[in-house]
Parts: sequence; C-alpha cells; structure tokens
Amino acid sequence: MNSKIGVKILSTGSYVPEKILTNFDLEKMVETSDEWISTRTGIKERRILDKSQVTSDLAYNAAVKAIEKAKISVDDIDLIVVATISGDAPMPSTACYLQKKLKAFNSTAFDISAACSGFIYGVTVVKGLIQSGLYKRALLVGVEALSRVTDWTDRNTCVLFGDGAGAMIFEASETEDDIVSAYLGADGSFTELLNIPAGGAINPTTEETARQKLQYIKMQGKEIFKVAVTKMAEAAIKVQEKAGLKDEDITLYIPHQANLRIIDAVAKKAGVNKDKVYVNVHKYGNMSAATTIVALDEAISEGIVPKGSLVELVAFGAGLTWGACILKINF
Repeated sequence: MNSKIGVKILSTGSYVPEKILTNFDLEKMVETSDEWISTRTGIKERRILDKSQVTSDLAYNAAVKAIEKAKISVDDIDLIVVATISGDAPMPSTACYLQKKLKAFNSTAFDISAACSGFIYGVTVVKGLIQSGLYKRALLVGVEALSRVTDWTDRNTCVLFGDGAGAMIFEASETEDDIVSAYLGADGSFTELLNIPAGGAINPTTEETARQKLQYIKMQGKEIFKVAVTKMAEAAIKVQEKAGLKDEDITLYIPHQANLRIIDAVAKKAGVNKDKVYVNVHKYGNMSAATTIVALDEAISEGIVPKGSLVELVAFGAGLTWGACILKINF
C-alpha cells in the first residue's frame, strides 16, 4: 500500500423508492399501532420498492446522482463496490448487475456483506484498494431491498425495515485524504442474534424452510439492543482517538438509523453532543447498509454540512459487525 496516495471524496447521491408505508398502514396488516411503533423505535414511515424494481435499480438511481454530481463519466470508474445483504440474487454480485445497468465496463465489481455496517466497511475497502495503487476512481454503494426479506406477518420485525440506496464517489489524490480515520470490529459468536436462517449452506431453500419462513430476517431485539449500544459507542470513541480528534472537532454525527432509542443511548454513552446527531429514522426506518450514506447525502443537500466539515459515521449490524469512520466533506 502506498501511504502517499490520498483518497478524495468527489460526491454523494441517494435514492429511496416513491412508495411510503406508514405505521397506520401497518396497523391494517399486523397487530400493532402507530403509538407502539413510534414510542419504541421512533419510526413513522418507511419506503418500499415497487414490484417491478430490484436492489440494483435502487443502486443505479443513487449511483447516477453521485456520478452526475462528480461530473465524471462511467468510463472513469475502475472499481464498483456494493454493500448489501439483500442483493438481486445470491450469485452473481449485485455490483455486477449495477455495472451492467451503468455500462461501467472499465471497472472491477464485487459485493461486501457486513449488514448494517456495510457502507463503513466499504469505505475502508475502497481506501485500501485506492492506496494500493490498483484503482484510481471508485463507486461505493450501500443499498438494501429489505422489504424482500421481511416477514410482513411478524410484527416484531416488519415495523423496522425499509428500502433505499446511497452512493459515494472516491478518487486517488496526491494532495488530499478525505478518509480521516476508520475503525472496524466484529464478533461472530453472536451470529444467531440477527440473521436470515435459510437460503445458504446451513439451511438450503426447501419447501420446509419456506413453510417456516426461514428466508426472512429473524432478530432477538433485546439482546441486539444491548450489544449495539455498547459497540457503536466504542466505535464512535475509538475512531476519534485514532485520528486525535475530540467531540468538538466533529461537525455532524450520523449513526446507523435503526432505532431512535439506540441512537439516543449511543450518543449518551459516547459523550456525543446530541445537537450534532443527524436523525432521519422516522422517515425511512432501518435501511441497513444504506442508512448512513443516505443520511449523509441528505444532510449535505440540506446545507448542514459546510465544505471542510468532519462527519463521523457509526454503525452496527448482523455478524455481529460494527464500525465508524470520519470523513472530510470538501465539495
């Protein structure tokens, strides 16, 4: 790896489906209520992709926006990385489907699977590959079509998830490095707390697994809550320590938008100024790998991330995985 090569962030882009599913809509589907969902999660509505759309369509729309903002051609991109757990198919990668739709055939393309931490994992992967000298310009997308892997009869999970995509364009630089710091972690001993049990080598898809609805997200919510708060707070602190920064140096915090109570608890545990925490979970619910990048793109569009800002992203997901990164926004 050539440490003299920096990584410049050129742009961001995001896309969410037009269809809105509100808590009141869910009241007609399962035994729940707007009050119950709002009180426990902070979520009021979420976006659901159309039946004609697939994951790579969401990724494509976000990517096109980022490419247009960066004022580059798809031919300039030589690396495409997609973070997702709800891709178009188990094989090939959603990155290859996206490459085809973009006609970005000068690029290498692959997926990474780190669930809700996927985009932050992707930032570190892109940084390493660009600094290695192998690639000059990269497209990173965090995208999920979680409505396709959600059991809409399970009131404990179906109220939480939504669909969406966010994208970021990076390029090699001799003068700038906008990825200031990153910290990742994982603990595979907690794999059973949050998973999709069927569809892989452990439980290949059969009529029986389908009958048991094992192709959908299963979650032990109380246990996840405890570990999520601890590990996200740890990541938020350690990524600053690695960079030699303090809370006052950070312009905006963007935590994984899974649950408002988790966001509040992490901010308190990490000693973060709550006034600098960006929240949009009420609009979109948990979009897994897409949450932090969609929120960042929205914050930039809203004008609350001035040029030169330091933004800290932090997330936690199935695996269990967690991570944080500090990015300098210079566009």
